[in-house]
Order: sequence, then C-alpha cells, then structure tokens
Amino acid sequence: MIFDDETPKPVPTRLIKLNLEPLGIAELRLYIDELRAEIARAEADITKKGLSRNAAEAFFRKPSGN
Repeated sequence: MIFDDETPKPVPTRLIKLNLEPLGIAELRLYIDELRAEIARAEADITKKGLSRNAAEAFFRKPSGN
C-alpha cells in the first residue's frame, strides 16, 4: 500500500520546452547558445554561493585544540 507521503513529489520545470520542429539549424544554434549562457549564469551563482558558504563555515568553525 502506498501512502501519499511516499509518492515522489514532481520537480517543477523552470524552462518552457520550445517546439524545435519549426526552427532551422541557425535558430537551433542560437537557442543552444542561449541555453549555454543560462547554464553559465547558474554555474557562476553556484560558485558564488559556495564561496559564501565556505566563508561562513570557516567563520563559525570551532578552533581546533592543537
């Protein structure tokens, strides 16, 4: 028996799936460039947030008793 809280929750889709059929090769390449730019933007934000997290963890880390 499966309970409601055992069913996986759907992951929200942030990108609208573009109908690729009517696009030509040049348009598809431009679309890929746009997607790559968005991926680079997201990766840069991940890096920035990781650096902030590391700095916070270092600040709040208990000194070792060496």
